[in-house]
Amino acid sequence: MDKLFQLFTKILQETDATFFRYIYSEINWKNRMIGLTGPRGVGKTTLVLQHIKKDLNPAETLYVTAEDFYFADRKLLDLADDFVKMGGKYLFIDEIHKYKEWSKELKLIYDYHPGLNVVFTGSSILDIKKGAADLSRRAIIYSMQGLSFREYLQLFHNLSFPAYTLEEILAHKAEIPDIQHPLPLFEDYLKRGYYPFALEDDFDLRIQQIVNQTLETDIPMYAGMNMSTGRKLKQLMAIIARSVPFKPNMKSIATALSASRNNITDYCLFIEEAGMIAQLRDSTGGIRGLGKVDKIYLDNTNLIYSLASDNANKGNIRETFFVNQLRVRHNVTVSPVADFKVGDITFEVGGKNKGLKQIQGLDNAFIVKDDIEHGYLNTIPLWQFGMTY
Repeated sequence: MDKLFQLFTKILQETDATFFRYIYSEINWKNRMIGLTGPRGVGKTTLVLQHIKKDLNPAETLYVTAEDFYFADRKLLDLADDFVKMGGKYLFIDEIHKYKEWSKELKLIYDYHPGLNVVFTGSSILDIKKGAADLSRRAIIYSMQGLSFREYLQLFHNLSFPAYTLEEILAHKAEIPDIQHPLPLFEDYLKRGYYPFALEDDFDLRIQQIVNQTLETDIPMYAGMNMSTGRKLKQLMAIIARSVPFKPNMKSIATALSASRNNITDYCLFIEEAGMIAQLRDSTGGIRGLGKVDKIYLDNTNLIYSLASDNANKGNIRETFFVNQLRVRHNVTVSPVADFKVGDITFEVGGKNKGLKQIQGLDNAFIVKDDIEHGYLNTIPLWQFGMTY
């Protein structure tokens, strides 16, 4: 266990605690067991280490990753037992889905050690959701996504602004006085601002590794797929990336992938839960409900630029950004007459020359325009929807 403490101390010393993600203040850290999920690369590990550095006594705390060789012949439960005997109070377990039957052992840890607080993270959202059933009434699960445009401005450019509500944005209260021309920054965000690791080198290589790891390892391990099926998942992602946006036709997809039509729906669900795509449903279901899937988007615009390269469709990028940013606080659904509905509000998304045709005669309807800096009347700049969290 000494090596685990040494590694934890080294990692903690290297953790930057100057920028905190939107979800940090929303987590009730006093809960005895907390799960933090989210796609690979959005900053879950940094978040928990920041909490330790800012709020906890390292002498009573241990951070480990379930991928550590320590667990090749040892159990999590045994680690927790030994840690508590040493006076430990806070145990953090990263990449928990890498540990076999993790949920059963966490359940025992919770029951056997009422004085121990446990926080675990996982990038395989599918596996976390499955395991959460074993932890019902014990663990509180939080879901985290990548940077908003507001967070990007703070982390990449040291420009701090409060988050705005949707109502404030629609009332033209989301202007940023310190930035005269937000569009160049917004363009950079769309290409490389969603993942915090974009501050480091080899961004394109890292994002490709995340896609490959998710589609070739995480999903196949969870669903019992073979490698050839993992390659079909990558083909499906490429089809979605080049779409305008993608309206699913399961028969044509099955033909293109040489796969069973019955499997395509499952494939899409797996990829969605792994944080790689977003399926937009009708008003009975929203983003992650049970309604009929009407459109499929890649999860965020960085993925579009990475996977579609020069074939990235501008309209698809705009709509992907809108859905991605608003879904954190709102239920986004398909509009029968325009692009989207959020509650009883209708939105049509387009470029700066977008007209009012789709929303004529509608109450509480707005045109969302890209390539404009300021809004007026019922016209809202697209970039402002990146200020909601």
